[in-house]
Amino acid sequence: MAVKTGLPMGIENFKQIRTGGFYYVDKTGLIRELLEGAAYVNLLTRPRRFGKTLNMSMLNCFFETGSDPALFEGLEITKEKAICEIIGNELLRFPFLAESDRLTETEQRR
Repeated sequence: MAVKTGLPMGIENFKQIRTGGFYYVDKTGLIRELLEGAAYVNLLTRPRRFGKTLNMSMLNCFFETGSDPALFEGLEITKEKAICEIIGNELLRFPFLAESDRLTETEQRR
């Protein structure tokens, strides 16, 4: 990881912040809150310049196929063991994923 270079003023891209060595206030607990919540729809309201776009970028990096897991090393979400169970249960609803070429053999078995 790069040396800390300062505050990411105007940068709203999670990957860019994490790989660029900028300071980052860990908000990955939001992922757990969204997965554990029973809401049909989630509305993320915050004042201007409060990190909504950065949070959406973080969520995209977490859930998108092919994203680099190293982006989350050392962050709160990596300490959550229940997340694997929640996501695993959700994947059971989509059995066709077992045949997907976008998953590794290990991912398919899990």
